[in-house]
Amino acid sequence: MTGQARVEEFDRFVAARWPALLHLARLLTGGDRHRAEDLLQEALVKLWFAWPRVAEQAPEAYVRKVLARAAARSARRRWWGEQPVGRLPDPPGAADEAAAADERTRLEALLALLPARQRAAVVLRYYQDLPEGQVAEVLGCPLGTARSLTARGVARLRQLLAEAVSPVE
Repeated sequence: MTGQARVEEFDRFVAARWPALLHLARLLTGGDRHRAEDLLQEALVKLWFAWPRVAEQAPEAYVRKVLARAAARSARRRWWGEQPVGRLPDPPGAADEAAAADERTRLEALLALLPARQRAAVVLRYYQDLPEGQVAEVLGCPLGTARSLTARGVARLRQLLAEAVSPVE
């Protein structure tokens, strides 16, 4: 099948089955049209890549399976998205860039006071935002050791911050 024929066949399938598939997606998402459209688009992208394999067999069954699995996955995820509000919040005030730079310098100086492995654990976990498992892998230690190093490093930083009265220069 040529590339153009593949595109045309796929387009015909989507045009013919879109309403039914969208209806199925709406049912799977509890009536949320926007989520249903997103799910259907995701499923159709997956179908496009599988089209040479499934076009002659059962493309609609393939899309239904992808839709059902995607809907189940999205239902398990917690939504942290935007929520409409009646009134917009006030914009943040102008930040004092010099104070922010001073605070970063101060924190970096206090980090330098930590033992090397604690410092590495804290930097990997919080500056690089690595999960605990990857921190342990990078440090070449068990997960519990990585957690312990991180916790002790953060506790020591808190102690150093509380003791410091003025910014470190």
